[in-house]
Amino acid sequence: MSERKVLSKYYPPDFDPSAITRTPKHLRSTGPKVITVRLMAPFSMKCTHCGEYIYRGRKFNARKETTEEKYFSIPIYRFYIRCTRCSGEITFVTDPKNMDYRAEKGAKRNFEPWRDASAAAGTYDETEQETLDRLEKEEMAEQEQLERDKMAELEEKMQDSKREMAIADALDEIRTRNARVERTEGLGEDVALGQVRDQVDEKREREEREDEEAARRAFMTETGEKVKRLVEEEEGGQEAGPSSVGSKPTDAMPPTPSFARTKKPKKPLVNGLGIKKKAKPSLV
Repeated sequence: MSERKVLSKYYPPDFDPSAITRTPKHLRSTGPKVITVRLMAPFSMKCTHCGEYIYRGRKFNARKETTEEKYFSIPIYRFYIRCTRCSGEITFVTDPKNMDYRAEKGAKRNFEPWRDASAAAGTYDETEQETLDRLEKEEMAEQEQLERDKMAELEEKMQDSKREMAIADALDEIRTRNARVERTEGLGEDVALGQVRDQVDEKREREEREDEEAARRAFMTETGEKVKRLVEEEEGGQEAGPSSVGSKPTDAMPPTPSFARTKKPKKPLVNGLGIKKKAKPSLV
């Protein structure tokens, strides 16, 4: 009994794996991936081979196949079932767009009064809410597009105005230069040089007037009085000129105060020791 439960198997020396013709189950199918599932009929249908009616909810052992088609990123699946009477093959696929199933081959879907005729025919009409949402999105997109167009138009107008102003300035400068050249050529070289000298003299005079005005403002106080300059005279300095001979004492300038340190005369040592000298008797 213990030999029956062993995991190791005996392989003879002449064993050849290539001689095995049986293919593993996971390598047998080379086409689309097909698996067996248990499902219920998603809608009531009529078999086109024998006319058998299959009601919704009847259970079947079906084969599920993943197709290559996709709705956006949602894969579409195909299911294979057999008719309960004639064993005819019936196929239907998922319809993610309408959130439903669609009969494909071997059966015809029964009429359902609660479903729209367009949906039963394979087409789909959006609901009122979906229509409102779509219209709202379209309106918002149009408004955003209009705003972008207005901003782009405004920027383009600003660029055009700047470009026109630059062109007008350049044209004015060219006209002025051409007029100056024409006047110079018509008057002659001597007259042209004279005009240039006059312009240079006017410019120099204008600059001198500006300098004088700036100097006058620099030497004026806030009240409008002119700042006077005081000239210091050295002690025992220069001799007075002829204008200062007959001048009155009141016209003389007061001496400038000096803040230089002056040394005090030292007291005699006798006074520092407290010795008092006797007064000498007068001879008179």
